[in-house]
Amino acid sequence: MQSMSELSKLHLERLAAIEAASEPVYAIPSEYPAGYHVEAHSHSRAQFVYARAGVLMVSSRQGRWMVPPEHALWIPAGLEHTVDMLGDVTMLSAYIAPGASAAGPSAMRVMALTDLARALIVEAVAPQEGADGSHRQRLIMALLLEEVLRLPDRPLGLPFPADRRLAALCRSFMENPSARLVIDDWAQRLAMSRRAFTRAFRSETGLSLSAWRQQATVFTALPRLAGGESVTAVALDLGYDSVAAFTTMFRRMLGAAPRAYFRSPDPS
Repeated sequence: MQSMSELSKLHLERLAAIEAASEPVYAIPSEYPAGYHVEAHSHSRAQFVYARAGVLMVSSRQGRWMVPPEHALWIPAGLEHTVDMLGDVTMLSAYIAPGASAAGPSAMRVMALTDLARALIVEAVAPQEGADGSHRQRLIMALLLEEVLRLPDRPLGLPFPADRRLAALCRSFMENPSARLVIDDWAQRLAMSRRAFTRAFRSETGLSLSAWRQQATVFTALPRLAGGESVTAVALDLGYDSVAAFTTMFRRMLGAAPRAYFRSPDPS
């Protein structure tokens, strides 16, 4: 495994290569150790990143996004972001030049992979040789761009409010999440009525506090479950009265129970 300084140098070299690339889609694989932090950066191309192993936590001014194994994330061009590795991570990235395809999402978006998209991104980063390889690569990239726009969303984004006081409450919750969050408690802490608080929170995040809490809970649970912790331990730590209640919430959010979610290559 490379040292942290070597990884940082390699990251800078990759950024330079991305900016210097002439092809419409520039695809590369990357590997990082658990706990590695990629400093704030941006690129002139949109990035489609597939988490082949490990869990990525990507943060920007728009919020936080978690990318578990067998999912992908769209990062718009020019958006400054950081990346944290939750476990040893293998990621495959396609950097898409402006105008290379139909306009992609304007905000970060977590997507479930289809079998076709998974196969295409794997092929996209594979070494190619000769003219035939170049032609084949162009066909792969063109189909990948079409498939990316069809991928289903997953509710793994966690928007953070811009309001300083609301953001402080959200950060505090992420440090100690609980299924027992009560709206009135947060409203009282900000000296706001329940109605004014709920209106302000939805205006800042686009979500109700209840929906935001559930997504924050999933954020906390996924890395632990991916790391092999039992569903029972995670559910009880998060304040759920029973494993069944936690499983019901998890299935509603992600379409599968926790154990099935990590067994299946496509949770949809």
